[in-house]
Amino acid sequence: MASERKFVAENVRRVLLKEYLMKTVDRAGFGGVDVQRTPMGTRVTLVTERPGIVIGRRGAAIKSLTKAIEDNFKYDNPQIEVQEVENPNLNAQIMAEKLAFALERGWHFRRAGHSTVRRIMEAGARGCLIVISGKLTGERHRTEKFKDGYIKYCGEPRELFVDTGFAVAKLKPGVIGVKVEIMHPEARLPAEIDVMDMDAALQANPDLADLLRKPEETSVIVEHPAEETSVKDEEVTD
Repeated sequence: MASERKFVAENVRRVLLKEYLMKTVDRAGFGGVDVQRTPMGTRVTLVTERPGIVIGRRGAAIKSLTKAIEDNFKYDNPQIEVQEVENPNLNAQIMAEKLAFALERGWHFRRAGHSTVRRIMEAGARGCLIVISGKLTGERHRTEKFKDGYIKYCGEPRELFVDTGFAVAKLKPGVIGVKVEIMHPEARLPAEIDVMDMDAALQANPDLADLLRKPEETSVIVEHPAEETSVKDEEVTD
């Protein structure tokens, strides 16, 4: 098998694993999954809002989940590590699932969207973008966006500081997609710079003293070419 096909097959398997875990641990608040290969096997890091539900009584639930992952997805010796999310309001996947669940319970999409944005911003996020698409008010498909604060759409800051989550709400008119993007509180934009005092900058980095030192004055000697003089015989008159 070519290397390109191996990469594609591995990514497809990880996407299928993520969808399976989203359905299996939805009651625990699925917040994301990370798969890493180790010499001892495959480490699956599962981020949830309530880890106790995933682990189960005496670890029975997590043992059955490990067995299902090994049988269905053919991972070698999978080891599941369950982590509790620090702040669920700053996890895009958890907030997307909560918003989709609110829509399924009958909340109006505008009320649910504004409420979710306010909840995320109160948690300390720098920015938030929510996109709800589907048959919201009629037979035609439409898209509504709810935004607050700063959000990056491209570049390295988006890769580093923007978390994305997606969920689906199943209603009688049809399926409604919910996408949530959150910019973390520690995000630093390229245009943000800090102006430090000179003394503080020298204490932080003593090497700056050599760069800021004035160049010593050097004397330049300019040699002028000797002027050619013509000696004329003076006429001596008596």
